[in-house]
Amino acid sequence: MRNVSASPAKFGGRKSALFLLLALTAAAIWPAFGNSTSVFADEAAAAPAAAPAADVAAAAAPADVTAAPVQSRSFLAYIARACGWFWGPAFLLVSFILVALIMMNMLQVRRDVLLPSQFVEEFEQKLNAKDFQGAYEFARADESFVGRVLAAGMGRLSRGYPEAVEGMQEAGEDETMALEHRLSYVAMIGSIAPMMGLMGTVQGMISSFDKIALSVVAPKPSELADGISTALVTTLIGLLLAIPAMVFHGVLKNRIQRLVLEIGMVSEGLMGRFATVGKPK
Repeated sequence: MRNVSASPAKFGGRKSALFLLLALTAAAIWPAFGNSTSVFADEAAAAPAAAPAADVAAAAAPADVTAAPVQSRSFLAYIARACGWFWGPAFLLVSFILVALIMMNMLQVRRDVLLPSQFVEEFEQKLNAKDFQGAYEFARADESFVGRVLAAGMGRLSRGYPEAVEGMQEAGEDETMALEHRLSYVAMIGSIAPMMGLMGTVQGMISSFDKIALSVVAPKPSELADGISTALVTTLIGLLLAIPAMVFHGVLKNRIQRLVLEIGMVSEGLMGRFATVGKPK
């Protein structure tokens, strides 16, 4: 009887211990299942929200694929389109005139044109040979700067050396004024070109603001780009024309001043032998 009564008590203790173990295990595992359940719930809630986004992306994908590709164009084509029918030909005409003026002045303001060494040598030879009339005729026939200065001096030499020097100074001033007058057109273009660019800038900005004012809704950036392009491109072209014009004007003006000073020294040196003409002995 002892063995039989002890057996149920033993089995009852084992069952209670097993139940306690299962309860502790369930208590330990339940938070993990609770977290996984919340994750699954979040994913299920997010799935309907993600579906419309996927539908929108799918709907937008064919539009991107079928959209017309952006056509690339050269910089010159862009400038021509931005300048339009008025500013393009205007800047082109000004650029041609500027290049012609620069080339003409560069060909004129040279030592072998204004102060040819061969003329100076032959004129000095005639003076050394006492052929004053021949030297005068030779100077009158020459078209150079120094030739005209010496011809003016020789023509007034009969009135005395001071009159000859005054005649050379007057002829030199006339020739210098002619050279600077021709060069002044380059400086004029250098001053006008930025003003033309500024005028194009004002016109382009007025066009852009006019589209903003007249549109019922906000205008597209592409609609405003034409006016802004005109504003910026005309300013750029005006500066591209003005900067070389001012540079060449400064360089050629300095060359003229240097050559005029040298011509004055050479002419006075050649005419210096007549310094006693007209003075009382």
